[in-house]
Amino acid sequence: MQRIFVGDVQGCADELEELIDRAAGEFGDDFELWLVGDLVNRGPGSLRVLRRVRELVERGRARCVLGNHDLQLVRIGLGLAELGPDDTYGDVLEAPEAQDWLDWLRKCPLLESGLLEGEGPGRAFAMVHASVHPDWSLEELESRARRIEARLRAPEADAAAFLSGDPRSDPDLDDLLRMVRGRSVTAEGAWSSHPPAEPEGAWHAHWSVRSRDYGVVYGHWARQGLHVAPGLRGLDTGCVHHQPGREGRLTAWLPGWDGARAPAPGAGRFSLPDERFWHVLAHRIYYTPRAEVGAIDISRQIEKKRDFGGNSD
Repeated sequence: MQRIFVGDVQGCADELEELIDRAAGEFGDDFELWLVGDLVNRGPGSLRVLRRVRELVERGRARCVLGNHDLQLVRIGLGLAELGPDDTYGDVLEAPEAQDWLDWLRKCPLLESGLLEGEGPGRAFAMVHASVHPDWSLEELESRARRIEARLRAPEADAAAFLSGDPRSDPDLDDLLRMVRGRSVTAEGAWSSHPPAEPEGAWHAHWSVRSRDYGVVYGHWARQGLHVAPGLRGLDTGCVHHQPGREGRLTAWLPGWDGARAPAPGAGRFSLPDERFWHVLAHRIYYTPRAEVGAIDISRQIEKKRDFGGNSD
């Protein structure tokens, strides 16, 4: 079964359907979507996306992880936050089954991991929405993610207490926010949701020099765009941010695919160069972001750690 990793959908239901139609035409029923999170918000079809993805998940044809916008929807449903001026969660919150969707999102994993096709090293991978600590092994990452997932899936009052806590005194909450919002790190590993002032400050730059024995597939960073590097595939190409001068696309990565139905021998890993991508151009302009917040000195730490929605990307 061909594994297809998909970048941030953010309510772009038509583009997701176009991607699924292409996959069905290429592979029939022999494909599985792996979505990097942020299924909802900014685009017009959050409820349609949730229904489609959940249907595939329940059929064993998709997996997804939580993104910051998905968690913000949960927080709004728990009464911990209010709708912002740019939010388009209304179709989900107004649906008769809204509570069921909030419960489903709370039970979605924070991390998915596995092995890519092929033999030898470089097969293991983790899929998270935004970032991981540069020092975490895959085993430590999985352990931390499972602990956080258990707290999110706890009774509603307990989950609300967790999400309304202080990340400075709750390491689990700090890890959760890093995994759904992080873009930058200091040399000591402290994270920020803001883009780095210099490329060397990106979380994945610090991760790369540690020579980790697993790869990371992630999204979240639309301004960065498609990121293809050893052991790294960043897939957020800003479908929802399509506008004049900034082409938005929904991007998918197909490890092992060589343009034919048969997988390319030995091409299932994070090999370079890599042209195994599909791009679905945004059908129209969906969302015009507010002025971008400039890069900051990340030694200031996170002034707004409780803002799960993050900035415009």
